[in-house]
Amino acid sequence: MSADLHQIAALRVVGDRQRYTSMRRQLVEMLSSAEHPITIPDILRLDPELAQSSVYRNLAVLEQAGVITRVVTHDEWARFELAEDIGGHHHHLICEECGTVLDVVVPDTVEATLDESLSSLAAMNGFELRHHRLDLVGVCTDCRA
Repeated sequence: MSADLHQIAALRVVGDRQRYTSMRRQLVEMLSSAEHPITIPDILRLDPELAQSSVYRNLAVLEQAGVITRVVTHDEWARFELAEDIGGHHHHLICEECGTVLDVVVPDTVEATLDESLSSLAAMNGFELRHHRLDLVGVCTDCRA
């Protein structure tokens, strides 16, 4: 676990007039260690001693401070991950049947083409593009089986 990660998280949380508590630190560690965005039930399975209401409240503080991002799918549980500027730029594959979210990093050449195309689309509509998020929605291997 990078001390830099916690330093960044602490600065953002304190900048939002909150404290970077041990619970918030623990949540940041869980999200940093996860291979994909995770749900609140996933977090509670990782540490059954956590209270669901505390997890909700602390995730809300971390999201408000820009430390984490919520990934919304069609099912009842949002997924959470580190904010892109902390965890790295990537896109999502979202299964519309089970709600699974997988992170995917596209090759640099594809990313450059995507940036160019999206910037052009934004400019045609009088919009200045700063960054993008891309969610590809479909059906995962497990649900297709």
